[in-house]
Amino acid sequence: MTGQASTASRSQPRTWADNAVRLIEADARRSADTHLLRYPLPTAWSEGVDVQLYLKDETTHITGSLKHRLARSLFLYALCNGWIGENTTVIEASSGSTAVSEAYFAALLGLPFIAVMPSSTSATKIKLIESQGGRCHFVAESSQVYAEAERLAEETGGHYLDQFTNAERATDWRGNNNIAESIFEQMRDEAHPCPQWVVVGAGTGGTSATIGRYIRYRRYATQLCVVDPENSAFFPSYVQHRDDVVTGMSSRIEGIGRPRVEPSFLPDVVDRMVAVPDAASVAAARHASAVLGRRVGPSTGTNLWGAFGLLAEMIDEERSGSVVTLLADSGDRYADTYFCDEWLTSQGLDPSDAASVLVEFERCGRWP
Repeated sequence: MTGQASTASRSQPRTWADNAVRLIEADARRSADTHLLRYPLPTAWSEGVDVQLYLKDETTHITGSLKHRLARSLFLYALCNGWIGENTTVIEASSGSTAVSEAYFAALLGLPFIAVMPSSTSATKIKLIESQGGRCHFVAESSQVYAEAERLAEETGGHYLDQFTNAERATDWRGNNNIAESIFEQMRDEAHPCPQWVVVGAGTGGTSATIGRYIRYRRYATQLCVVDPENSAFFPSYVQHRDDVVTGMSSRIEGIGRPRVEPSFLPDVVDRMVAVPDAASVAAARHASAVLGRRVGPSTGTNLWGAFGLLAEMIDEERSGSVVTLLADSGDRYADTYFCDEWLTSQGLDPSDAASVLVEFERCGRWP
């Protein structure tokens, strides 16, 4: 007697998910790639040495920041894994640009979105998230956002996007129009097309992981430098070769730095790390805003402080070449914080000494 085969299925009809992927891909095609700007450097620093600095301007995304790329990747990752369906509530632990971008994509798909954040989050950021259709859910301490996001996902039958775990997994680091591929394609016709350095900050660690992997995959001589603000666990973790470092304090530079080492941070693809004082990040953001004639955000200041140091090193060693870093978001989001002297004083931040360093750097190309 022949036994009858048993079958089981957990799959759902894919019509809605297929259309959701199409909507996100169509949205990407409607968007031109972000610009690569040449940062104006003094021309008379050193005879015989030609150095150039470029900014990948991520503010031109429809939601205004680097995190637009991450949000798109996280949604596609969740859709293609079957984690998001037609009525799924989407949840993230974020009080910043990631939540703004994720709220945009949730609205594109007609899904409810909840951002879990500390109650101390600025009114400006809350307004930006809500303007994209998101809802803000508050906790007392920043350390509580992870567990609360998981709890809400379970309570609603929703999906926790978990940017801090999935950032490096969700992006195709081999290409497919990721930020690394875009940078090198845009640099192709420049005087020094293969940068000596690419400089980025780390929030989730996803951007540094993508760029570091892509550099190795393409066998470029480019090195990756990650800059890190005060109170962040990434720099001490890198120095100590430990992934269990916890600072117990939140970063004061929005968008980068974490009190713990996030799963998406991959130290082995990073060639150098630089710890940047918060006052220096603010000074560099303000300095660059004056040079460019437009405000740039504080994490861009952190990036530039690291890039300026590397350029000075190249000048001192008489090495011509290029450095690329990111213009992560607009400083207009921070008019009442990093560009407000009263707020800086309340935070104990005085950028005046760092500003003097930048003036001297502009004069002679030297770094302290």
